Amino acid sequence: MEGLVQFLPLILIFAIFYFLLLRPQQKRQKERNAMLASLKKGDKVITIGGLHGTIMDLTDDRINLKVNENTRLTFERSAVNAVVNEDENQNENS
Repeated sequence: MEGLVQFLPLILIFAIFYFLLLRPQQKRQKERNAMLASLKKGDKVITIGGLHGTIMDLTDDRINLKVNENTRLTFERSAVNAVVNEDENQNENS
């Protein structure tokens, strides 16, 4: 019983560490993986570098973005930071 009492603070610290740091990070990673898996042609996205573009073509590991009428760039799929919703654009312009 005395051995358990000695390890109780260590167990408590690990539990707090898990719920405050590890669990939220795992949740964000699952959300990001779901977002990357749901990308489709025509989505407007922002890359990690801040480039805005529209997906013209995509494969399992790469996407082709149209950034203006004459320019198309190829990125790794993991370089996508966010998908821009049309509703957000309309609210900003109002």
